[in-house]
Amino acid sequence: MSQTTLDKKPPLSGGAPEADSRRWWVLVIVSIAQLMVVLDATIVTVALPDAQKALDMSDANKQWVVTAYALAFGALLLLGGRIADFWGRKKAFVTGMIGFAAASAIGGAAQNEAMLFGSRALQGVFAALLAPAALAVLTVTFTEGKERAKAFAVYGGISAGGAAIGLLLGGVLTQYATWRWCLLVNVPIAVIAILAAMPMVKESRAQGDTRYDIPGAIAVTLGLAALVYGFTRAAEEGWSDGLTVAMLVAGVLLLIVFVFIEKRTEHALLPLRIVADRNRGGSLLVMLLVGAAFIGSTLFMIYYMRGVLHYGAVKAGAGALGITVGVFITAGASAALLPKIGPRVPLFTGAVLAAVGTFWLTFVTVEPQYATHVLPGMVIIGLGLGLVFTSVASTALIGIEERDAGAASASINAVQQVGGALGTALLNSFATTAIADYMADKKAQLGPALADPAVLQNTVAHAQLDGYTTAFAWASAIMVVGAVVSAIFVNAGKDALPSGGGPAVHVG
Repeated sequence: MSQTTLDKKPPLSGGAPEADSRRWWVLVIVSIAQLMVVLDATIVTVALPDAQKALDMSDANKQWVVTAYALAFGALLLLGGRIADFWGRKKAFVTGMIGFAAASAIGGAAQNEAMLFGSRALQGVFAALLAPAALAVLTVTFTEGKERAKAFAVYGGISAGGAAIGLLLGGVLTQYATWRWCLLVNVPIAVIAILAAMPMVKESRAQGDTRYDIPGAIAVTLGLAALVYGFTRAAEEGWSDGLTVAMLVAGVLLLIVFVFIEKRTEHALLPLRIVADRNRGGSLLVMLLVGAAFIGSTLFMIYYMRGVLHYGAVKAGAGALGITVGVFITAGASAALLPKIGPRVPLFTGAVLAAVGTFWLTFVTVEPQYATHVLPGMVIIGLGLGLVFTSVASTALIGIEERDAGAASASINAVQQVGGALGTALLNSFATTAIADYMADKKAQLGPALADPAVLQNTVAHAQLDGYTTAFAWASAIMVVGAVVSAIFVNAGKDALPSGGGPAVHVG
């Protein structure tokens, strides 16, 4: 079993260790870093229509702005945590901040879509190092039970609320500055955090075998990237296209190779014993499916409000806050509910509610009926997500051994991000295909009448609506599958739940 060591420094004049006297400042620094990572999952969503227009992205390719970040973040998160533990948590934290800021600057200065996609992937790589390092720094800084609980409450609150802040901040920056500032804003934040971290955060590292599962990381990253590319290409070339089929097959084969590697290596990125447990594996699969449907459909919620209802960036960002309200209501309630009834009913109910709320959005129209057609669906989605996230966070840690606790905790966020990348790409493919088919049918029906700007504008709006509601319908179906999975696999009772709560889970 590995052990943690702290690099020693002389005590301050009062005799108290430096870490003790500055620990609350460390919490502030870690919170800033965590907020930055969570913000970037949503802040660019509101700005995406402007970025797409500025860089002339195709409808099929626009999703890479979201998926490139989520894919790199999710696929490398477990490796990043292990590197942080053995390389040094402070070193990993500062390096992650520097890299994240540099990638953000590149994205803010992007001159074409390839440059933007690459910068987003690079952000994800450094976020995969930064996020677990930040959590580890918090863990070794706060060792007393009550203080650690307070610190983790702050950390968890930022994780949950960061998505909402990202939507609002993204709208403000896009509308009153430029979409580029949704990325550039990370640079001054990171500089402040780095300068504060250098003297205040103490170095710590785990002792033991420092070998890393590089083959596993490569296999899972390439496999997921191949699947995302296959889904993206299907939107333009169709599902029967040779390269589309080849990439999808390659993705599946690479993921099979990943499982084979994890089964044989002694230093697995994701030890298979973690997912082999019925409750843990089932809850992680639910998170994968719900994350895929929710994160993927969020993109189209914003595009619907901005493209069809013609909301400004700030109004669109605020318009999505109904989800956050719902999450806070049920997340708080379920924390008290889980110890009494166990996770099965809340998890199933949450997935069903999320599916119902998403299906509600299939009834949206080109008319601005937000209060009746949009807001109720978003609140219901949020109510469901609050139940799902808290249930998974507890269920995934049932019966976990100490040596696997870190990997099991990290796997929750990892599968959510991976699911988001796959779901965004898949739903974007369905939506883009539906839009293209609608326009082709109308072109055949209307012919020369489409030359009239008013007719064309109306047709495009209805085509977009058809595409977005198609995405919502598929997302709802995926969530229903998640509910079925929870009913079949998750059977843990209330006595099996671990005490002390689970890890923070990003919302969006």
